[in-house]
Amino acid sequence: MRDLQKEILELLEKDSRLSKTQLAKMLNVTPEEVEQIIFELEQDNVILKYHTVINWEKQACPRVTALIEVNITPQREVGFDKIAERIYRFPQVKSVYLMSGSYDLCVIIEGETMHDISFFVAEKLAPLEHVNGTKTHFVMKRYKEDGVIFSGEEKDKRLVVSP
Repeated sequence: MRDLQKEILELLEKDSRLSKTQLAKMLNVTPEEVEQIIFELEQDNVILKYHTVINWEKQACPRVTALIEVNITPQREVGFDKIAERIYRFPQVKSVYLMSGSYDLCVIIEGETMHDISFFVAEKLAPLEHVNGTKTHFVMKRYKEDGVIFSGEEKDKRLVVSP
């Protein structure tokens, strides 16, 4: 049985700019069917946001991104959730993940300078109750993000077949 929702999600994940008409043609269904499915996915919070990937290095004002390892003490009855919520509410925070391994949370933040990020860690993140330690890693260069290759053009690696 065909899972039209899954197919639409996979296509939108690769390119959220696809119109409902384009999706309908690709899936051999009507634009109204696509529109209804997308509406339901948005209402059910399956589709949360449409995202644009920007190569900030090509702009005059590049941004600095850092990955911060955070060790925390889980809280009774709520575990890691409450402290994670306090962290993800900061506007600089792009992502927060609960991790397995040597640290508990992975926090990804953006700032205009390395100083902005170090200030955030020292003044906002590290002093939070239940935060036991942090390690900050600055992103030096992005090669690929969200399936998009940044350095150079993706070359077609298929072999040419000639008659």
